[in-house]
Amino acid sequence: MSQSLEETSLSKVKRGPNRASYDKDLAFSIIDAALMCHVGQTKQGQVFVTPTSHWREGDYFYWHAHSKARNVKGPIDEPEKVCINVSLLDGLVLARSAMHHSVNYRSVTLFGVPELIDDKDEKVRQFKLFLDKVSPGRWDTLRPVNDQEIKATGVVRIKIDEASVKFRAEPPIDDPADNNWPVWAGVVPLKREWGTIEQDPIQTAHYSEPKAPDAF
Repeated sequence: MSQSLEETSLSKVKRGPNRASYDKDLAFSIIDAALMCHVGQTKQGQVFVTPTSHWREGDYFYWHAHSKARNVKGPIDEPEKVCINVSLLDGLVLARSAMHHSVNYRSVTLFGVPELIDDKDEKVRQFKLFLDKVSPGRWDTLRPVNDQEIKATGVVRIKIDEASVKFRAEPPIDDPADNNWPVWAGVVPLKREWGTIEQDPIQTAHYSEPKAPDAF
């Protein structure tokens, strides 16, 4: 049986609650499929939102940045709860009126106070998990990370518990009076696939092509 996310005054979906879910496995699937998230935080009353790549291990959501970057260093120096959103666009919903156009999507919003990963070996292990998400199996082919790189990279995490899922996966919902309006209506799905890979132009030797993650 799937576990439930913690429904709090922050994580509770108030607008469109019929599209909300607190199923943890569903949240995990969206987090794992996406390659980027947006980290929201405040500093001296100003809101900042930072896009970054993320990954998950178990019940924890991880992200990284330069060790002095705002979205890593800020909430550690002055502990505060951050808000993170992960979103996947699945299609355009074209209705019979402008008012009822929409999109089909999947999203997760998380809240938590970041925890710094400071142990050297654990940081390197997390680097590997992240790289293997981006390109499965690539980590073992790379030049090993050095101490300077490890020190320069900050890694933080929050537990995936205070969070919610919101999604739309349905055709247009028009006013009944417009159902016979003479215009095409329906869903234009977003097709996700990786394009042709482009080798670094300064590289003349041939190597095995990298693997890409599954299309999300």
